[in-house]
Amino acid sequence: MNTLFIAVLVVYIVMGTVIAYASRRMNIKTTKDYIIAGGRVGSIVSFGTYAATTYSAFMMIGLVGLTYATGVGALGFELLYLLVTVILFSTIGYKIWELSRMNGWMTPSQMLSDLYSSRYLGMLSAFLYLFVMVPYTAAQIQGLTIIFNYAGLDPMVGTIISATITYIWIFMAGMWSIATTDLYQAILMLAGGLLFIAQLTLPGAVFSIDPVKALMSSGEKGFLGITSFWSPQVFLAYTIPWIFFAVTNPQVVIRLFIHRDEKTYKRSVSLFAFYGLLYTLIVVLAGLLARGFAENGLIPQNLRRDEVTIYLLNLFNPLIGSLIAVSIVAAAVSTTNSIIHAVASSIYREIRSHGDKGSLVILNLISLVLIALSSLLAYARITYIVDLSVMSSVYLLPLAPLTILGIYLNKYIGKYTRTAAIASIVVGVSIAGVSTIVNGGGRAFTSIYMGIPISLWVLLVSTTILLIGLLIDAYTRV
Repeated sequence: MNTLFIAVLVVYIVMGTVIAYASRRMNIKTTKDYIIAGGRVGSIVSFGTYAATTYSAFMMIGLVGLTYATGVGALGFELLYLLVTVILFSTIGYKIWELSRMNGWMTPSQMLSDLYSSRYLGMLSAFLYLFVMVPYTAAQIQGLTIIFNYAGLDPMVGTIISATITYIWIFMAGMWSIATTDLYQAILMLAGGLLFIAQLTLPGAVFSIDPVKALMSSGEKGFLGITSFWSPQVFLAYTIPWIFFAVTNPQVVIRLFIHRDEKTYKRSVSLFAFYGLLYTLIVVLAGLLARGFAENGLIPQNLRRDEVTIYLLNLFNPLIGSLIAVSIVAAAVSTTNSIIHAVASSIYREIRSHGDKGSLVILNLISLVLIALSSLLAYARITYIVDLSVMSSVYLLPLAPLTILGIYLNKYIGKYTRTAAIASIVVGVSIAGVSTIVNGGGRAFTSIYMGIPISLWVLLVSTTILLIGLLIDAYTRV
């Protein structure tokens, strides 16, 4: 057992718990305080919770491996995601924040229900979050076993630790404790990334080869250009679900409601953009260096994507490897508790759709049930949760046109649009579901029909159905 990792993990948990407990002084009296921190969060904390929630363990585990395997095209995919996310935050995101102040929105499902004057739509979107995000959360917890295996811990122990941290940091003060621990974890994530890249580039730290030579070796093998993996269809398949992440994923949308004022909102978006760019460059550079080391025979050339980071950590000084590993744990935990809180809050608001005097006991109980369910799925290692997690962003794609058109064309919404809104979700999710059943989660994500990736089919069909409803409403008014 890696005792250094255990020691660093304990320090991380203790410090995070102290921060979460200290956030209780923010005076949590109502469900609004608990769910969205009363809309009183400042720019530094809101930026930190954006960063930690958006960038999960996918970055240091998944994106490093994807870059190692497929080259610099992964950078284009991730940068396009960041660019569009910042644009969405700066346009429709700001509009959502303004309307949330006027309408008292606390959850994404409540927002959709209000925009379309349809409680059924709110309930359907909350159910969709449950269907998609709980398996995604389970996959996050299951993915942590990679890190806990590095430390020599039993998967059961790792699952219990992850679930316990997640629940305590939610329970302490809801969004306040989540957001403050997110800021702490965002700092750890960036520090871990910088430490990781330092180990790969400092002469003699791990490898004797010049990092520039390693990058040149990657380039000689074509990894600094567009490899065959990144066909236009595959690039679209990856980017389309992610570029709408900011308006489809409940854990991100709910954070549009937390800002104290306009200045706070705009500053937090700017800080997030800087953080996202820096973190992305670090992670992709690490992947390209890993490929260069592989081409020079210093590490294997045929590592599975998710094995690359762990293989490198095992070559590092044990203390440094443990610090980086715990930063990856922080990335997964921050995403997990944010998802659980957003989904539990949406379910709670749909159960208690009126008023703000509901018992926090009910909301905490829902969170506990969701964490327990996610942990059980993770420990059972049921295959379908991997499929759903890979496809989660595709299943949520119908919410993109619903949100964007709902915000900008709200005055044109009538009974036909309300019906079309429900139909667009049902049909869009059905398309994604059929593709998952036929191809499996991994292949469904990149499956192509008539030259068009499945994600684009979901988006086009859902948008078309919704537009038909809007056009019929507009025609009947004439």
